[in-house]
Amino acid sequence: QVQLVESGGGLVQAGGSLRLSCAASGRPFSMYAMAWFRQAPGKEREFVAGISFSWSGGHTYYTDSVKGRFTISRDNAKNTLYLQMNSLKSEDTAVYYCARAGGIIATMEFHDYDYWGQGTQVTVSS
Repeated sequence: QVQLVESGGGLVQAGGSLRLSCAASGRPFSMYAMAWFRQAPGKEREFVAGISFSWSGGHTYYTDSVKGRFTISRDNAKNTLYLQMNSLKSEDTAVYYCARAGGIIATMEFHDYDYWGQGTQVTVSS
């Protein structure tokens, strides 16, 4: 049984920063790709950032709208995934979800992820 629990969301002013965390339990954390998705009201869930299985280099991927502002990272010793979000904009407001892929490569495809957290709300005021 895999459980993912996000934390770190909250209310922040535009231009501010937040760091999201995702604590994982269950099967070896380091052997799977991980990702962050988000869903704004009335919109579909979208890929934000992903990080592949660490033995292959831990390559990271970002959606264009967050490149240069967000950084995804993982601490395999702590079974924790992070998302550092800087220069936040009002359009970043959404519920952010942590997800574990079924394989070692992070993709942007929702259906490639088999475990999801409950989500954490991020609200950016302008």
